Amino acid sequence: MRIIADTNVLLRAFIDDPAQSRSARVSLAEADAVVVGRHALCELAWVLRYSYKFSRDQIANLIRELRDKENVVTDRAAVEAGLAAIDAGADFADGVIAYEGRWLGGEIFVSFDRKAVSVLAAQGQKARLLS
Repeated sequence: MRIIADTNVLLRAFIDDPAQSRSARVSLAEADAVVVGRHALCELAWVLRYSYKFSRDQIANLIRELRDKENVVTDRAAVEAGLAAIDAGADFADGVIAYEGRWLGGEIFVSFDRKAVSVLAAQGQKARLLS
């Protein structure tokens, strides 16, 4: 079976929850394929950062662990863009948003987030800080 993993399933697979962690882990392990969308990964990173107070390094390592599982199917280019952003000090979602925007034909990333603009510009992407 090919399952589509909701963010809450991914979260329970990595965060111990007495009632749901085992079920999440078994479902992910037994699936022929676990399809993980970009939005689910962005939500996962956000919840881990702001609800569970994970460091950027912890989040990046967890996403890499998930990405490297044999049965996980995801947009690897978007994941790599998100990981490059988080490794450079921005949010995972900033890299994914910029990647997807370019893929859809956008030319310049604009944001009020100084760190995101700085990181993306340092990576050679067109980015502008709004005020």
